[in-house]
Amino acid sequence: MKKLLLIPLLFSMFSCYNVERNCKDFKTGKFRFDYEVDGVKKTTLFERNDSIEIETFEGKTDTASIRWINDCEYVLTKLHPKNKNEAQSIAMKILTTTGNTYTFEFGMVGTGQKQKGTVTKLEN
Repeated sequence: MKKLLLIPLLFSMFSCYNVERNCKDFKTGKFRFDYEVDGVKKTTLFERNDSIEIETFEGKTDTASIRWINDCEYVLTKLHPKNKNEAQSIAMKILTTTGNTYTFEFGMVGTGQKQKGTVTKLEN
């Protein structure tokens, strides 16, 4: 009998934890992605609408097409790749959202390697 009473208690504890994912709020707008490479802080600014993302990094601008899989996942493909590596598409997945930021994972399509980052939405 005691075991039967514990089961609903366990379910209620785990059901209270919901990850916030308001992905629709981040489909369009202007964004900033800060990250570190070899101890040096880098910043990428980008603007995204439903089908295009325009990215600026270290004074260079690049454009990619966006193919949305669902509200939280999309694939980026550079429109004018300069080499074979740039021609590879990148899978993006929004994991969590909080206020004006979201945490995401990304990696080249077809590879198992993923990296994580956090993006801040600047405006719509």
